[in-house]
Amino acid sequence: MKSITINGLERESVGKVATKALRNAGKVPCVVYGGDHAIHFSADELAFKDLVYTPDVHTVVIALDNGSKIECILQDIQFHPVTDRILHIDFYQIFDDKEVTMEIPIRLTGNSKGVRNGGTLRIVTRKLRVKALPKNLPDFIEADITEMRIGNKLSVGAIAQEGFAIMHPDNTVICQVRTSRNAVDAAGDDEDEDSGDDASVATEGSSEDSAAEA
Repeated sequence: MKSITINGLERESVGKVATKALRNAGKVPCVVYGGDHAIHFSADELAFKDLVYTPDVHTVVIALDNGSKIECILQDIQFHPVTDRILHIDFYQIFDDKEVTMEIPIRLTGNSKGVRNGGTLRIVTRKLRVKALPKNLPDFIEADITEMRIGNKLSVGAIAQEGFAIMHPDNTVICQVRTSRNAVDAAGDDEDEDSGDDASVATEGSSEDSAAEA
């Protein structure tokens, strides 16, 4: 998994007054948990744009002004309810020999036979909780929908898990191809496998599993 480095300043004062002053200066108060003790630091708000405002996931290296570097993952983030500015971030320290749980995005590949025949692809789950050693955390989980016909569902049990474990039941649905008024009967053999027309994948609705950290 790719890593992002964020330069931070260790905080000596963690009271409300000091925290407010940091935010007024365009900095974000942060805490790293999971080690021998909690580490409080701050960093420029702009330093988090490639970590927060992206569909991708990363591990993070916090480079502090005292020369220490802490490898961690994003655990929780708080936004202002009106301005959406980042108010606070919690990180969780990771170690090479200790498994960690992290939400990993799903990447669908292929062109579903059912969609080519007029069906609609409904994405049910966009991220999955994965447990693995840090070195085995994938950037994304690939799910091939090529063979999905109208009425088919793709579940977690169909996903290859190499070096990591998906923390969801095997029957958790990732996506399904639903029928529509223009769809060809999914049971027929005349689903056009030889068609040269690649229809665009239409999606409807979605729901995400809520995040959880181990």
